[in-house]
Amino acid sequence: MKYILCLFLFVSGTSFSQDTFQKAVDYYQKEKFKEARPLFQEYLNSHPNDAKTREYLGDIAGYMDEWDTAIEFFESLVSEEKNNANYQFKYGAALGMKALSISKIRAVTYIGDIRDAFETSAKLDPNHIDVRWALVEFYIQLPGIVGGSEAKAIKFANELGKVSAVDGFLANGYIAEYSDRPKDAEVFYKKAIKAGGSPHTYEKLATLYENNNQPKQAIETASKSLRIHKRNQLNYQIGKIAAQYNLELDFGVKCLQAYIQNHSVKDGVPLDWAYYRLAQIYKNQGDKHQAITWIDKALKNRPDFKEALQERQHILSL
Repeated sequence: MKYILCLFLFVSGTSFSQDTFQKAVDYYQKEKFKEARPLFQEYLNSHPNDAKTREYLGDIAGYMDEWDTAIEFFESLVSEEKNNANYQFKYGAALGMKALSISKIRAVTYIGDIRDAFETSAKLDPNHIDVRWALVEFYIQLPGIVGGSEAKAIKFANELGKVSAVDGFLANGYIAEYSDRPKDAEVFYKKAIKAGGSPHTYEKLATLYENNNQPKQAIETASKSLRIHKRNQLNYQIGKIAAQYNLELDFGVKCLQAYIQNHSVKDGVPLDWAYYRLAQIYKNQGDKHQAITWIDKALKNRPDFKEALQERQHILSL
């Protein structure tokens, strides 16, 4: 009887523990990290060597910008499984983010470990897309005197292309854009659109045009993406460009009104910015009444909206 009771308690405890873990995973997948963390920690207390739980806790620490904690988790995982490409990648990423949060002098001491972790991950997994993107950014952003190299960035961009043609074109476009070669970047981004045609590929090309004072091409690219993908964010992007560059104003008004009508939190840009852009367009059209109406609507939503307060003064001076 005593044996059966002990067995029952053991099975019940195991079941409860598994329930705790699964509940933590459910919270994690819903990005409710504050709720997930104590449950993972509770599970780890009874299963101190469980690698998956430690990985989850390392990821959560990263999401919360707690880089020292993330480094501690991933460093221990790497020390136990040196041939795990994902652990190496996450360890390098945590080190990299830590380096960005401290002084440049101190950050230099992290460079070797970041490079080693990323390159080890890339060697272990020839199809690991994220680590190759990380290496592209690492080598193109790092000054040459401490190991930066456009040639190495291109090498990993080309490796990306063997795994995913779209990512290869986007990575080479990013390198060209970062190196102030907008014409080359344009070619690569157009190739990415042809190869994949995702909203992101159109966004990269449109943003390139916008950043290089080519608003007409930016609006044309965003408009094409809008026709294909029907994403509401593009309505705001088109309206913003129209307002900033005093270009295709009627089309800009139409897009901003559509953005407002179909707005949801997922669209990213708050409504007060759409109101602000409408006010800019009406100001550019010389319609002071409509401009004031929309700028006041923006300020009603957010009274301390600095740009809107400044724009209101410009409108009143007309």
